Amino acid sequence: MLGSTCESGRLRHLHTMRLGPVRLTARARIREPAIQLGLPIEAVGRELPVLDERARGTRFLSLPVRRVLNPPASTHMGFWSINPYVGCEFGCSYCYARRTHEWTLQRTTGGPGIEPPHQSFERNILVKHAAPEVLLRTLEPGKLGTTPLVIGTATDPYQPAEKKFGLTRRLLQALLHHRGLHIGIITKSPLVIRDLDVLREVASRHRLSVNISIGSMDPEMLRCLEARTPAPHARMRALKRLIDGGIDAGVLIAPILPGITDGWAQLAELMEAAKEAGAHWVAGQALRLGPAARAGFLPLLREKFPALVDRYEKGYGNNQHAGMHYEQALVKRLDSLKEAFGFPPKRMYSDGPRAALP
Repeated sequence: MLGSTCESGRLRHLHTMRLGPVRLTARARIREPAIQLGLPIEAVGRELPVLDERARGTRFLSLPVRRVLNPPASTHMGFWSINPYVGCEFGCSYCYARRTHEWTLQRTTGGPGIEPPHQSFERNILVKHAAPEVLLRTLEPGKLGTTPLVIGTATDPYQPAEKKFGLTRRLLQALLHHRGLHIGIITKSPLVIRDLDVLREVASRHRLSVNISIGSMDPEMLRCLEARTPAPHARMRALKRLIDGGIDAGVLIAPILPGITDGWAQLAELMEAAKEAGAHWVAGQALRLGPAARAGFLPLLREKFPALVDRYEKGYGNNQHAGMHYEQALVKRLDSLKEAFGFPPKRMYSDGPRAALP
């Protein structure tokens, strides 16, 4: 029996999984990332102002935006979304937002930058500094209706940049000017606890739910897959503090990696920890392998989990999804575990990577 760390790559297959590229038209490659993060389409061809620099090599650049709300019609998702940052220091291998960062730098500065795109995503964080003011000016609650508004669908709204710039907090404060919206937050970071006071205010005016995203309770496994994310137990402590503070919160197990983090024992350990923290729900979803996720995750798969490469090739092929049979089996597994731990039979409220909003 192999060990459970990333280096040993324990195999837990639900279903047997040649990974070719996911084909996009040139127009889609250019426009899709911009649409998803609400970026200006035109190139301005100038250097972005540097807001701050860190000794570890990270730079924070000011990104001008004309809008911050991304409508479902543009993103093809079942919700509106806001992402205050482009790029993320957490360095998750499977992140699907990396090409958005590359595209944004090309369109706003007129060039690709001096660092490789994969590295630049984690070291040059684009900050939508005026996002709260833009939201105040452009939000029309009637357009949203009962459709959820989710903060943090592409990059984490409580990543390290938030400690300095507080954009997510200011966005939440901007939402206090309205009532009756359905608001969700997705984060891996305990920093969300900093805003417990504002979250309580938001919850008194809107329907609010916070999703703590975590894929495994194994710290070594997570460190391999997510280079600089907070430890799993720190996330669970944050979840408990949210619950104790009166916030409707639960766990989002995403992405679930076939053969790596989808084992019965692994998922049960996660649900047990979520139950102990008082989570109101647990939801999960299998890894999506779009172009950006393939570029970051597949090299790691070949290096750390070589025995799984053939299974991923068969399961994913040229598609983004793991295959109908695998996903059906995963749903059954999650449902069985949720029933065993007393969680409601909640699933993702629509197709795609999104919050487990009640």
